[in-house]
Amino acid sequence: MLGGYMGKILWVNLTTGTISTEPINEELAKKYIGGKGYAVKILYNIAKSYEERGVDLRDLNPLGPENVLIFATGPATGFPEVPSSGRYHIMALKAPLTGSIGSGNSGGEWGPFLKFAGYDMVVVQGASNTPVYLSITDGKAELRDASHVWGMNTFDTCRTLKREVGGKNVSVLCIGPAGENLVYFAPVINDEHRAGGRGGLGAVMGSKKLKAVVVSGTQKPQAANPERLKEVGKKLLEKIKTNPVTGDSLPKLGTSVLVKVINGAGMLPYKNWQTGVNPEAEKISGEILAERYLIRRRPCWGCPIGCGRVTRVEKGAFQVLYSEGPEYESIWALGSCTGVSDLEAIIKANHYCDELGLDPISMGSTIACAMELAEKGCIPEETLQGLDLKFGNAAALVEAVWRTAYKVGFGKYLALGSKRLAEIFGRPELSMSVKGLEMPAYDPRGAKGIGLEYATSNRGGCHVTGYTISPEILGIPEKIDPLTPKGKAKWVKTFQDFTCVVNSAVNCLFTTFALGAEDYAAFLSAIMGIDYTADDIMKIGERIYNLERVLVNKLGFDGKDDTLPPRLLKEQMPEGPAKGHVVELEEMKKEYYELRGWVDGKPASEKLKELEIEL
Repeated sequence: MLGGYMGKILWVNLTTGTISTEPINEELAKKYIGGKGYAVKILYNIAKSYEERGVDLRDLNPLGPENVLIFATGPATGFPEVPSSGRYHIMALKAPLTGSIGSGNSGGEWGPFLKFAGYDMVVVQGASNTPVYLSITDGKAELRDASHVWGMNTFDTCRTLKREVGGKNVSVLCIGPAGENLVYFAPVINDEHRAGGRGGLGAVMGSKKLKAVVVSGTQKPQAANPERLKEVGKKLLEKIKTNPVTGDSLPKLGTSVLVKVINGAGMLPYKNWQTGVNPEAEKISGEILAERYLIRRRPCWGCPIGCGRVTRVEKGAFQVLYSEGPEYESIWALGSCTGVSDLEAIIKANHYCDELGLDPISMGSTIACAMELAEKGCIPEETLQGLDLKFGNAAALVEAVWRTAYKVGFGKYLALGSKRLAEIFGRPELSMSVKGLEMPAYDPRGAKGIGLEYATSNRGGCHVTGYTISPEILGIPEKIDPLTPKGKAKWVKTFQDFTCVVNSAVNCLFTTFALGAEDYAAFLSAIMGIDYTADDIMKIGERIYNLERVLVNKLGFDGKDDTLPPRLLKEQMPEGPAKGHVVELEEMKKEYYELRGWVDGKPASEKLKELEIEL
């Protein structure tokens, strides 16, 4: 068996209640590594079997029993020698919010502990009639009744099931009320404050009546070349510690270090992306968070960076005695995007997102969309049911989060996400989303590459499948002009391919500030026992991205969907360093498709053959 794997995939059919085990396919592991790559291949095989039975994947209900969920670790997961290897990847054939492929990534402890429990992946099919949870302990898996925790928030669920299952290295992945109530952007939550699965993969769990997956165990993965791994690991750690981002900025201020940086670049979206300059950004900055509310750092398993924040609001209307976060995206979405500059309210709203199981990016962006709709008179007063949705209203922000999780009052509209919300109230262009997924905290009028990334990301408006902010704003691995579209296609493609490798390893994206393809080739070779080169793993990344795109095409998406909201394409940035700019998307997209070997957003047969993708 290849090094790094436990060698087993757990298949769970919730309809029949049957559980089976399948060995890792070594050939697939070599071609797709693990994590996201292997999961994409499994999803493709299932999709193909559906089509052979006459199923049109465009009609498949993401909240129906036919949808498939996969929780996947990679060969690097659970190795302390590899910095920041405490993650897992989660995928679904179809995401409720978008109708595109579902994909997410999360840290904490759950990923390594799944491997310690004896498995590399869990594939969930079907749907239960009653609430259940899956318990996996040292190679033994069973479905248990979850009626006593159905309705609980994520914190209580994690603590209750942790006590109930017991054992060593116990971690709980679960959904909260938002997932149970099928809110379209409910993620999964593990270890109380770690979230994964943008696009509503928590709602997929809710539709299957799967409340949680609890893992525990004492098994450990073995490297093919442990001595070589130790040597490589020391070099990796040194690079992480001496890098200014991973060794200094992220440990000190977490991701919220970016608030002032991105605002200074004129691309911190404010009041539903009406501008990229927030005049009150200082009030919600990482510096203020650290000075007034930070208790300590909390790293994920095996992470020397420790970007996680443990925070507290000691008194007042938004009191929270213990919480984690908010990180940069949450501060932006719940704060800058809604015009709220009260950091205590943002901390409280983020805390509710963790507790109730909501994606703060989609949550804040949807509230901001509703605020602009209300400002423009598009929402009748009686429909709001007392919710005073004005930009900057901190109390309304916090109230809206709670209402969304339970679909109370106007919350039933917010629970649909900004795309459907804006369509219902007659202004679809006010949804700042791509393929239905709300975009994150970087206005691409101020950094053109990230605009191309949003447009071409397979899962929808996403920054973490190709983080070109690194070269465009942070100057890593080199500084490039953010305001020109020239040459951005190559950067986006390279980052997307490499990120597929990171998510298949499975490792933390933040390591890429310090580590490159050569480093990943080195530790994967030592772990797996395969002599990978940097070129080899980049080709694997390209293979994964293209196979995922084939699936996205089958779900009904093509070049017409690789676009951006009209505001970014037509409305010039009104102020700041990017004043006067729009996103020249078509120019960049044309070059991108040529580099990819795609025609109208679809991989050409020659490209698939070159990448050894068998359809």
